[in-house]
Amino acid sequence: MYAGASPSAPPPPPLPSPPRRDFTAVTLGGYNNGKAWRRRSCWRKWKQLSRLQRNVILFSFAFLAVCGVITYANMAEAWKSVASRSLEEPKADLEIPGLNPANQAILPIPQKADANLGEVSLQKPPKLPPARRGPPNLQIRPPRRETREKMAEEAPRAEEEPAQAEREHKTEKSVISWRGAVIEPDQGTELPSSKIKEPDKPSPMEAEDQKEPVPLNERQLAVIEAFRHAWKGYKEFAWGHDELKPISKSFNEWFGLGLTLIDALDTMWIMDLKEEFAEARQWVATELRFDKNVDVNLFESAIRILGGLLSTYHLSGDSLFLEKAKDIGSRLMPAFNTPSKIPFSDVNIGRGTAHPPRWTSDSTVAEVTSIQLEFRELSRLTGEEKYQNAVDGVMAHVHTLAGKNDGLVPMFINTNTGQFTHLGVYTLGARADSYYEYLLKQWIQGGKKENALLEDYVKGIEGVKAHLLRKSQPKRLTFVGELAHGRFSAKMDHLVCFLPGALALGAHNGLPADHMTLAAELVETCYQMYAQVETGLSPEIVHFNLHAQKDRKDVEIKAADRHNLLRPETVESLFYLYRFTGDKKYQDWGWEILQSFNRYTRVPTGGYTSINNVQNPSNPEPKDKMESFFLGETLKYFFLLFSDDVNLINLDKYVFNTEAHPLPIWPSA
Repeated sequence: MYAGASPSAPPPPPLPSPPRRDFTAVTLGGYNNGKAWRRRSCWRKWKQLSRLQRNVILFSFAFLAVCGVITYANMAEAWKSVASRSLEEPKADLEIPGLNPANQAILPIPQKADANLGEVSLQKPPKLPPARRGPPNLQIRPPRRETREKMAEEAPRAEEEPAQAEREHKTEKSVISWRGAVIEPDQGTELPSSKIKEPDKPSPMEAEDQKEPVPLNERQLAVIEAFRHAWKGYKEFAWGHDELKPISKSFNEWFGLGLTLIDALDTMWIMDLKEEFAEARQWVATELRFDKNVDVNLFESAIRILGGLLSTYHLSGDSLFLEKAKDIGSRLMPAFNTPSKIPFSDVNIGRGTAHPPRWTSDSTVAEVTSIQLEFRELSRLTGEEKYQNAVDGVMAHVHTLAGKNDGLVPMFINTNTGQFTHLGVYTLGARADSYYEYLLKQWIQGGKKENALLEDYVKGIEGVKAHLLRKSQPKRLTFVGELAHGRFSAKMDHLVCFLPGALALGAHNGLPADHMTLAAELVETCYQMYAQVETGLSPEIVHFNLHAQKDRKDVEIKAADRHNLLRPETVESLFYLYRFTGDKKYQDWGWEILQSFNRYTRVPTGGYTSINNVQNPSNPEPKDKMESFFLGETLKYFFLLFSDDVNLINLDKYVFNTEAHPLPIWPSA
């Protein structure tokens, strides 16, 4: 209310009556008197309203005012962000000159052993000689016909919204910047989303894929001979069963699903072992059934069975393997029926039920976050969104959880609460290792557009550098230890030797150059875990000396840790380092390791065996067990390591799951 106005004051003299809303004839004084009269009239009407009506009106005005302030703040922030980004993007492109993450995987000109990895040439090698033989090329297979028909039904609707699609495309072109590294999404690569899209026909193979593979060399032939020897024992003594026991000439059953056979399918195809592959394919067609009353581990089944079948489908184009993959994939889905949507560890694939282990309600973090590549690809091929939605939900949940330490995650997560448990213990070994691996590989699989995955991966690597890296004595080997409630342990699992390969793969895809430097340091440490041992084979776990002492090596082995399970991680990382640097020393190190496997683990009647004592060359104490991953991973990575054919699983087109099964990077839309 203005000063001087009174509800009981007499009305002012009447004003002239100009035309409605025409004030041009009103004098200034008369106009002001009219305003005062209208004020008093409005005040009387306001007083006539009930208290409830006045409160409603005041609340409405207050609400509109608050909305206006919030809208202004949001618009101001958006304008500021747009202006800032327009200034920063040109600068960011200059921070890593020459970086082009979309480049083909190229094997550079081999360098000397002491070459600077940061200055490796990325020129293509001279033209390779014509091939005489070799495995067929991998092919990216589209969804089945019924999936494409489903897509066609949605096509008219999609054509009606071109403007919206363009806006969404622009929104997704976000940039991740991390300490000088600027990562752009691959242009033209489709996003993983709730709508599964796919071309109407298979993408034509690029010119590079149509080249004939290079001839096999002597080392590759030696790997093929090792595979055939292992396969001979499996075929004769364990055909159709999970694992070979080569000493007792029998078998071990885990799930009763032919794990070794399925794990080895794509290895046989890559090695061009046609006869062995045909026999295995016949068994899959006639004997492999999943309608069994048996508990299986979700993680192991996803990476070995589902991953192996999907990879073999892409290699061979044989729809049998896709049908089997769909069957096992659907039977694993009950694992996600938990209060938190964090999956149970075990599934009964015949009954359609799932449960945690008998002794805990926890799942391991590595297990629930290392099934994503397989289920996402199953969704892409089938058009059924449920698979990808389930595993993407797990990653989104873990992304937000408290309990991390600079990107490092605890080892366990509760399936009821969805929270980390056993807080304060951080490792890159068992129970956490492949969490970091799949952050990077999902980002690559989906076209480098899921920035939360990249952020978590890079933060995790920074956490490793800050908390877990140390130097040993006397050779000052860089190694990754463990952290338990603030106390550092110089313990390193052989499983950690996946990390050099992951770091190299990330650097190849545009992450900071120091990732490649660290990869080279760590892979040498992993090699020394073999070279400093009496049999030339690494134990399962080593402890590194942190203080120089006379006549002591960098590596120490405890009696409980000196077994070797024929693991692939070091050979895997040697493969990545050789593929990206061309340094022949990585092939030579791998050759030494293969010779040690042949010397101490080969069983004359067929097969290879794990051993209990890598420190006793005269009696390595055979364990009488050949894990399925020896054929699925270890020998496959040996074969690829010794190859100079960059198109034998081109790493710009395919990403390996954690069981070494290559899956395609999603094709352009």
